[in-house]
Amino acid sequence: MTDSNANAADLTVSREAPAASASGYLMLLVLLAALALGVWGIADTVAKGAIGPLAIVAGTLLFVFVLCGFYMLQPNQAAAITLFGSYRGTDRTSGLRWVLPWLIRKKISVRATNFISERIKVNELRGNPIEIAAQIVWRVTDTAQALFDIDDYRMFVIVQTEAAVRTIGSRYAYDDLEHREEVTLRGSHEVVNAELRLELIERLKVAGITIDECGLTHLAYAQEIAGAMLRRQQAQAVVAARATLVAGAVGMVEMALDSLSEKGVVELDAERRATMVSNLMVVLCGEREAQPVVNAGTLYQ
Repeated sequence: MTDSNANAADLTVSREAPAASASGYLMLLVLLAALALGVWGIADTVAKGAIGPLAIVAGTLLFVFVLCGFYMLQPNQAAAITLFGSYRGTDRTSGLRWVLPWLIRKKISVRATNFISERIKVNELRGNPIEIAAQIVWRVTDTAQALFDIDDYRMFVIVQTEAAVRTIGSRYAYDDLEHREEVTLRGSHEVVNAELRLELIERLKVAGITIDECGLTHLAYAQEIAGAMLRRQQAQAVVAARATLVAGAVGMVEMALDSLSEKGVVELDAERRATMVSNLMVVLCGEREAQPVVNAGTLYQ
Protein backbone atom coordinates (compact mmCIF):
# COMPACT_ATOMS: atom_id res chain seq x y z
CA MET A 1 0.00 0.00 0.00
CA THR A 2 2.84 2.36 0.80
CA ASP A 3 4.58 1.73 -2.52
CA SER A 4 1.41 2.33 -4.49
CA ASN A 5 0.77 5.60 -2.67
CA ALA A 6 4.36 6.71 -3.31
CA ASN A 7 4.05 5.90 -7.01
CA ALA A 8 0.77 7.78 -7.22
CA ALA A 9 2.43 10.85 -5.70
CA ASP A 10 5.30 10.88 -8.22
CA LEU A 11 5.61 13.76 -10.67
CA THR A 12 3.95 13.12 -14.02
CA VAL A 13 6.68 13.80 -16.56
CA SER A 14 5.50 15.70 -19.62
CA ARG A 15 7.03 15.32 -23.06
CA GLU A 16 6.84 17.83 -25.88
CA ALA A 17 4.88 16.75 -28.95
CA PRO A 18 4.02 18.60 -32.18
CA ALA A 19 0.65 20.33 -32.16
CA ALA A 20 -2.02 20.09 -34.85
CA SER A 21 -2.09 23.65 -36.16
CA ALA A 22 -2.69 25.28 -39.52
CA SER A 23 -1.14 28.11 -41.48
CA GLY A 24 -2.73 31.41 -40.62
CA TYR A 25 -2.35 32.67 -44.17
CA LEU A 26 -4.68 30.00 -45.52
CA MET A 27 -7.21 30.82 -42.83
CA LEU A 28 -7.03 34.46 -43.84
CA LEU A 29 -8.67 33.43 -47.12
CA VAL A 30 -11.43 31.72 -45.16
CA LEU A 31 -11.80 34.88 -43.06
CA LEU A 32 -12.14 36.99 -46.21
CA ALA A 33 -14.67 34.53 -47.57
CA ALA A 34 -16.74 34.84 -44.38
CA LEU A 35 -16.54 38.61 -44.65
CA ALA A 36 -17.64 38.48 -48.27
CA LEU A 37 -20.52 36.18 -47.30
CA GLY A 38 -21.67 38.65 -44.67
CA VAL A 39 -21.48 41.59 -47.10
CA TRP A 40 -23.40 39.62 -49.69
CA GLY A 41 -26.01 38.75 -47.04
CA ILE A 42 -26.45 42.42 -46.18
CA ALA A 43 -26.86 43.30 -49.86
CA ASP A 44 -29.36 40.49 -50.33
CA THR A 45 -31.31 41.58 -47.25
CA VAL A 46 -31.50 45.13 -48.59
CA ALA A 47 -32.80 43.69 -51.84
CA LYS A 48 -35.40 41.80 -49.73
CA GLY A 49 -33.95 38.42 -50.59
CA ALA A 50 -34.87 35.35 -48.54
CA ILE A 51 -31.32 34.03 -48.06
CA GLY A 52 -29.78 37.32 -46.95
CA PRO A 53 -30.42 37.03 -43.17
CA LEU A 54 -29.11 33.47 -43.10
CA ALA A 55 -25.98 34.56 -44.98
CA ILE A 56 -25.41 37.37 -42.49
CA VAL A 57 -25.66 35.01 -39.52
CA ALA A 58 -23.49 32.34 -41.15
CA GLY A 59 -20.89 34.86 -42.29
CA THR A 60 -20.73 36.51 -38.86
CA LEU A 61 -20.37 33.20 -37.01
CA LEU A 62 -17.73 31.98 -39.44
CA PHE A 63 -15.86 35.28 -39.22
CA VAL A 64 -15.76 35.21 -35.39
CA PHE A 65 -14.85 31.49 -35.39
CA VAL A 66 -11.89 31.99 -37.71
CA LEU A 67 -10.75 35.26 -36.14
CA CYS A 68 -10.48 33.79 -32.62
CA GLY A 69 -8.08 31.07 -33.78
CA PHE A 70 -5.26 33.31 -35.01
CA TYR A 71 -1.97 33.75 -33.17
CA MET A 72 1.54 34.77 -34.19
CA LEU A 73 4.93 33.22 -33.36
CA GLN A 74 8.29 34.92 -33.71
CA PRO A 75 11.51 33.03 -34.52
CA ASN A 76 12.66 30.86 -31.57
CA GLN A 77 9.26 31.14 -29.95
CA ALA A 78 6.79 28.33 -29.29
CA ALA A 79 3.17 27.97 -28.22
CA ALA A 80 1.90 25.15 -26.01
CA ILE A 81 -1.64 24.13 -26.96
CA THR A 82 -4.04 22.87 -24.26
CA LEU A 83 -7.67 21.76 -24.26
CA PHE A 84 -9.50 21.98 -20.94
CA GLY A 85 -6.18 21.61 -19.10
CA SER A 86 -4.94 18.72 -21.23
CA TYR A 87 -1.71 19.22 -23.20
CA ARG A 88 -2.27 18.88 -26.94
CA GLY A 89 1.17 19.68 -28.33
CA THR A 90 3.57 22.52 -29.06
CA ASP A 91 3.72 24.66 -32.20
CA ARG A 92 7.22 25.89 -33.06
CA THR A 93 6.50 27.18 -36.60
CA SER A 94 7.07 30.92 -36.77
CA GLY A 95 4.67 33.25 -38.55
CA LEU A 96 0.88 33.56 -38.55
CA ARG A 97 -0.70 30.38 -37.18
CA TRP A 98 -4.23 29.13 -36.52
CA VAL A 99 -5.87 26.54 -34.26
CA LEU A 100 -9.43 25.86 -33.18
CA PRO A 101 -10.69 28.78 -31.06
CA TRP A 102 -11.40 26.68 -27.96
CA LEU A 103 -7.77 25.60 -27.74
CA ILE A 104 -5.67 27.66 -25.30
CA ARG A 105 -2.29 28.90 -26.54
CA LYS A 106 0.51 29.72 -24.10
CA LYS A 107 3.61 31.23 -25.64
CA ILE A 108 7.10 30.45 -24.37
CA SER A 109 10.52 31.61 -25.53
CA VAL A 110 13.07 29.00 -26.60
CA ARG A 111 15.82 31.58 -27.13
CA ALA A 112 19.15 31.45 -25.29
CA THR A 113 19.02 33.46 -22.07
CA ASN A 114 21.96 34.84 -20.11
CA PHE A 115 21.88 34.85 -16.32
CA ILE A 116 24.44 35.98 -13.72
CA SER A 117 23.94 34.63 -10.22
CA GLU A 118 24.28 36.59 -7.01
CA ARG A 119 27.53 36.44 -5.07
CA ILE A 120 27.18 33.79 -2.40
CA LYS A 121 29.46 32.74 0.45
CA VAL A 122 30.63 29.12 0.40
CA ASN A 123 33.16 27.11 2.41
CA GLU A 124 35.64 25.61 -0.03
CA LEU A 125 37.23 22.17 0.34
CA ARG A 126 39.66 23.28 3.08
CA GLY A 127 36.94 25.09 5.02
CA ASN A 128 37.90 28.64 4.04
CA PRO A 129 34.93 30.94 3.30
CA ILE A 130 34.94 32.30 -0.25
CA GLU A 131 32.65 34.47 -2.37
CA ILE A 132 31.62 32.97 -5.69
CA ALA A 133 29.25 33.80 -8.56
CA ALA A 134 28.60 32.28 -11.97
CA GLN A 135 27.23 33.20 -15.38
CA ILE A 136 25.16 30.72 -17.39
CA VAL A 137 23.53 30.64 -20.83
CA TRP A 138 20.39 28.49 -20.77
CA ARG A 139 17.42 27.77 -23.02
CA VAL A 140 14.25 25.72 -23.00
CA THR A 141 14.45 22.47 -24.99
CA ASP A 142 11.18 20.85 -23.87
CA THR A 143 8.33 23.33 -23.58
CA ALA A 144 5.96 20.80 -22.01
CA GLN A 145 8.32 20.11 -19.12
CA ALA A 146 9.10 23.80 -18.59
CA LEU A 147 5.41 24.79 -18.45
CA PHE A 148 3.71 21.80 -16.83
CA ASP A 149 6.37 20.04 -14.71
CA ILE A 150 7.75 23.16 -12.99
CA ASP A 151 5.70 25.90 -11.33
CA ASP A 152 8.04 28.74 -12.40
CA TYR A 153 10.88 27.58 -14.61
CA ARG A 154 12.74 30.91 -14.52
CA MET A 155 12.84 30.94 -10.71
CA PHE A 156 13.77 27.25 -10.85
CA VAL A 157 16.86 28.15 -12.91
CA ILE A 158 17.89 30.80 -10.36
CA VAL A 159 17.51 28.50 -7.36
CA GLN A 160 19.21 25.50 -8.97
CA THR A 161 22.07 27.69 -10.21
CA GLU A 162 22.77 28.83 -6.65
CA ALA A 163 22.66 25.23 -5.42
CA ALA A 164 25.02 24.05 -8.18
CA VAL A 165 27.49 26.87 -7.51
CA ARG A 166 27.51 25.97 -3.82
CA THR A 167 28.15 22.32 -4.66
CA ILE A 168 31.06 23.08 -7.00
CA GLY A 169 32.50 25.70 -4.63
CA SER A 170 32.66 23.21 -1.76
CA ARG A 171 34.01 20.40 -3.96
CA TYR A 172 37.39 22.02 -4.73
CA ALA A 173 39.95 24.12 -2.90
CA TYR A 174 40.33 27.81 -3.72
CA ASP A 175 44.03 27.56 -4.55
CA ASP A 176 46.84 24.99 -4.60
CA LEU A 177 48.70 26.35 -1.60
CA GLU A 178 50.81 23.24 -1.08
CA HIS A 179 51.68 22.77 -4.78
CA ARG A 180 50.08 19.33 -5.09
CA GLU A 181 48.98 20.01 -8.68
CA GLU A 182 45.36 19.39 -7.70
CA VAL A 183 42.22 20.83 -9.31
CA THR A 184 41.40 24.21 -7.78
CA LEU A 185 38.77 26.85 -8.32
CA ARG A 186 41.32 29.53 -9.21
CA GLY A 187 43.72 27.51 -11.30
CA SER A 188 41.52 25.01 -13.16
CA HIS A 189 38.91 27.12 -14.92
CA GLU A 190 38.12 24.67 -17.71
CA VAL A 191 37.66 21.71 -15.35
CA VAL A 192 35.55 23.69 -12.87
CA ASN A 193 33.37 25.20 -15.61
CA ALA A 194 32.81 21.79 -17.17
CA GLU A 195 31.85 20.32 -13.78
CA LEU A 196 29.48 23.23 -13.16
CA ARG A 197 27.81 22.76 -16.55
CA LEU A 198 27.27 19.04 -15.95
CA GLU A 199 25.88 19.76 -12.50
CA LEU A 200 23.44 22.33 -13.88
CA ILE A 201 22.32 20.09 -16.76
CA GLU A 202 21.56 17.29 -14.30
CA ARG A 203 19.58 19.62 -12.04
CA LEU A 204 17.64 21.37 -14.80
CA LYS A 205 16.74 18.43 -17.03
CA VAL A 206 13.53 17.91 -15.05
CA ALA A 207 12.44 21.36 -16.30
CA GLY A 208 13.32 20.69 -19.95
CA ILE A 209 16.20 23.20 -19.83
CA THR A 210 19.76 22.78 -21.06
CA ILE A 211 22.94 24.78 -20.44
CA ASP A 212 24.90 26.00 -23.45
CA GLU A 213 27.68 27.77 -21.56
CA CYS A 214 28.65 28.60 -18.00
CA GLY A 215 31.59 29.92 -16.02
CA LEU A 216 32.60 31.63 -12.81
CA THR A 217 32.40 35.44 -12.90
CA HIS A 218 33.55 36.17 -9.35
CA LEU A 219 35.89 34.24 -7.08
CA ALA A 220 37.56 35.65 -3.99
CA TYR A 221 38.19 34.91 -0.35
CA ALA A 222 35.51 36.18 2.00
CA GLN A 223 36.16 39.58 3.54
CA GLU A 224 36.86 38.23 7.01
CA ILE A 225 39.89 36.18 5.87
CA ALA A 226 40.93 38.05 2.72
CA GLY A 227 43.69 40.00 4.50
CA ALA A 228 45.15 36.94 6.21
CA MET A 229 45.10 34.86 3.00
CA LEU A 230 46.75 37.72 1.09
CA ARG A 231 49.59 37.85 3.61
CA ARG A 232 49.93 34.08 3.37
CA GLN A 233 50.16 34.22 -0.41
CA GLN A 234 52.73 37.01 -0.19
CA ALA A 235 54.79 35.01 2.31
CA GLN A 236 54.69 31.94 0.09
CA ALA A 237 55.76 34.04 -2.88
CA VAL A 238 58.69 35.46 -0.90
CA VAL A 239 59.75 31.97 0.23
CA ALA A 240 59.54 30.65 -3.33
CA ALA A 241 61.58 33.61 -4.62
CA ARG A 242 64.20 33.11 -1.90
CA ALA A 243 64.44 29.41 -2.69
CA THR A 244 65.04 30.16 -6.34
CA LEU A 245 67.62 32.83 -5.45
CA VAL A 246 69.51 30.55 -3.08
CA ALA A 247 69.52 27.69 -5.59
CA GLY A 248 70.94 30.01 -8.25
CA ALA A 249 73.53 31.43 -5.86
CA VAL A 250 74.74 27.96 -4.85
CA GLY A 251 75.18 27.06 -8.47
CA MET A 252 77.14 30.22 -9.19
CA VAL A 253 79.42 29.70 -6.17
CA GLU A 254 80.05 26.10 -7.15
CA MET A 255 80.85 27.16 -10.71
CA ALA A 256 83.25 29.88 -9.48
CA LEU A 257 85.15 27.52 -7.19
CA ASP A 258 85.41 24.84 -9.87
CA SER A 259 86.66 27.40 -12.39
CA LEU A 260 89.31 28.73 -10.01
CA SER A 261 90.51 25.22 -9.23
CA GLU A 262 90.65 24.12 -12.88
CA LYS A 263 92.58 27.20 -14.03
CA GLY A 264 94.92 27.17 -11.03
CA VAL A 265 94.33 30.82 -10.30
CA VAL A 266 94.59 30.33 -6.56
CA GLU A 267 94.95 27.43 -4.19
CA LEU A 268 92.33 27.48 -1.43
CA ASP A 269 92.31 25.31 1.63
CA ALA A 270 89.08 24.28 3.36
CA GLU A 271 88.93 27.35 5.58
CA ARG A 272 89.54 29.79 2.71
CA ARG A 273 86.98 27.99 0.56
CA ALA A 274 84.44 28.31 3.41
CA THR A 275 85.20 32.02 3.75
CA MET A 276 84.88 32.59 0.01
CA VAL A 277 81.61 30.68 -0.12
CA SER A 278 80.27 32.75 2.77
CA ASN A 279 81.25 36.04 1.12
CA LEU A 280 79.81 35.04 -2.27
CA MET A 281 76.53 33.87 -0.74
CA VAL A 282 76.17 37.17 1.14
CA VAL A 283 76.82 39.15 -2.04
CA LEU A 284 74.49 37.06 -4.22
CA CYS A 285 71.62 36.65 -1.73
CA GLY A 286 71.72 40.03 -0.03
CA GLU A 287 68.86 42.49 -0.62
CA ARG A 288 71.23 45.48 -0.78
CA GLU A 289 74.28 46.07 -2.88
CA ALA A 290 77.54 44.75 -1.37
CA GLN A 291 80.03 47.32 0.01
CA PRO A 292 83.63 46.42 -0.90
CA VAL A 293 86.10 46.17 1.99
CA VAL A 294 89.84 46.39 1.34
CA ASN A 295 91.82 43.93 3.47
CA ALA A 296 95.28 45.38 4.12
CA GLY A 297 96.52 42.32 6.00
CA THR A 298 96.25 38.61 5.38
CA LEU A 299 93.13 36.54 5.09
CA TYR A 300 93.52 35.45 8.70
CA GLN A 301 93.91 38.97 10.20
